[in-house]
Amino acid sequence: MTNKTTSLWRIPLLSLLALIGAACASQKSTPDGTAKLPEKEQVLTTLRLTNDYFMQKWPDPGKEIVTNKTRPSNIWTRGIYYIGLMEFYKEDKQQRYYDYAVDWGQKHNWGLTGGDKVRHADYQTCGQTYIELYNIDPKPERIRSIKASMDNMVNSTKVDDWDWIDALMMAMPIYAQLAQIYPDSADIYHQRMYEMYMATKTQIGGGLYNAEDGLWWRDKDFVPPVQSPNGKDIYWSRGNGWVVAALVRVMDIMPKNGPHRDEYQKTYLEMMKALVPLQREDGFWNVSLEDPEHFGGKETSGTALFAYGMAWGVNNGLLDANVYNPIIAKAWNAMTQEAVHPTGFLGYLQGTGKEPKDGQPVTYTSRPDFEDYGLGCFLLAGTEIMKMK
Repeated sequence: MTNKTTSLWRIPLLSLLALIGAACASQKSTPDGTAKLPEKEQVLTTLRLTNDYFMQKWPDPGKEIVTNKTRPSNIWTRGIYYIGLMEFYKEDKQQRYYDYAVDWGQKHNWGLTGGDKVRHADYQTCGQTYIELYNIDPKPERIRSIKASMDNMVNSTKVDDWDWIDALMMAMPIYAQLAQIYPDSADIYHQRMYEMYMATKTQIGGGLYNAEDGLWWRDKDFVPPVQSPNGKDIYWSRGNGWVVAALVRVMDIMPKNGPHRDEYQKTYLEMMKALVPLQREDGFWNVSLEDPEHFGGKETSGTALFAYGMAWGVNNGLLDANVYNPIIAKAWNAMTQEAVHPTGFLGYLQGTGKEPKDGQPVTYTSRPDFEDYGLGCFLLAGTEIMKMK
């Protein structure tokens, strides 16, 4: 384990032992030197460590988030955490995880920041967890607001709301979730999801997806001729990670023969192929994917989202395990060895923003303005890796 500045004598013994065990297990490799996936129990130990850190730091899920200003705790950053927590709960059935999520929903009256007619994807993100909790215990109040918001979207003709790629992860899976709950309206939800996705991909800013590179520009401000100082396209790691996660969640929810699934799968596979040669030697991906000299450096949230997407692809037979397992293992091992603190805090996590320069410097000890979404990404990755053979 890399020498860090944390005073180890302050770390609870059990947490320290858990981290040491995770690091030792993750250092295993195959005879040819490629990285080896850790045992399921070792991944579980690491996920519990990081999640316990957060739950202990935020015992009241309704408490407002104070950074440069005060925000309610049902915004997108916390919504991403709970998406990760609910996936983790499916593999680690601890009642306290479920109760923590329900308490979060109740303390916000199962509502959305901005009200039932809000169109902004950042304020709809919490609805993914509200729907997950409704699927467990179908109380109508749990999805009243999110359904009203999405029905407002469906009943209008506007399709260009997602003018930044992060929005795909924030809101796109909700349409697939509602289509599952309301089969009579499934075609309507699927069609609107597709129309909005295609507007982002092919229309906004001239199209935010570059099929030639298999990567996305974050928004119209980064479409060429805009380039990094070294003359390369600016592809933001976490932004592309959001797209990967959105496509994975949608394909995981919708039927195998669902409408436009071929389109989502095709783009997903193009992205997976593009990301392979961009992985750093240490296992992370750079903040700026194609230009390591333009705020490059290891970063946890993008790396976690790519690992999540690749693990899902292997688990669902879309990616060759012989090719992708070593890549996934290398990414996971890098995060557990280099980013996870003995306390469970995650280092190398870029703060909020829209491009590589934001939230810099990104280091082992730097604290982002919000810690929640990075953990959500990490929980998604680890949970999917736990399912791997």
